Amino acid sequence: MMQIDKGDMLIAEPFMLDPNFKRAAVLIVDHEDDLGSVGFVLNKKSPYKIEELLDDIGDFEGDVYYGGPVANNILHFLHNVGDMVEDSLGICRGVYWGGDFTAFKFLMAQGLIKPENVRFFLGYSGWSPHQLSDEIKEGSWIIEEMDSNYLFKTDPENLWKVILQSKGEAYSALSQIDGDYINN
Repeated sequence: MMQIDKGDMLIAEPFMLDPNFKRAAVLIVDHEDDLGSVGFVLNKKSPYKIEELLDDIGDFEGDVYYGGPVANNILHFLHNVGDMVEDSLGICRGVYWGGDFTAFKFLMAQGLIKPENVRFFLGYSGWSPHQLSDEIKEGSWIIEEMDSNYLFKTDPENLWKVILQSKGEAYSALSQIDGDYINN
């Protein structure tokens, strides 16, 4: 079995029925098998815009994503400007989680942080100790190495398919399975 680690991507297998994770691409931001795991679904847009949720961000406009089913009244953010934001946690090359949010909002308002530098999430995905490892053993998830382009450059709507296609022929075939195969 492949090991999961902070900075890895989880790609939902195509037959996953849980609506929270159907065709989901999840970035793991914290993982210790004995303590549990935390991640964010990268490809499920919420109906909210960041300018509707935050004040003091100037003309900044951006989408907000559904990070997962846990605590979805709390805003999280992933970004690529860790050198500009104190207390950012490095997740993998080119991706940081959180940091000094007051300073972050100021940099947004000044135009120094742009929408292409950040992704906002309501809620997160959480797994209890050993739960994620068990789900991987059962075949619920395909593990992929994170590339910051997945977060900042790839169209979120196509992310699940793009990642599967990048993994070779067998996975590419899986990406062609219709999302509503049960109704066919």
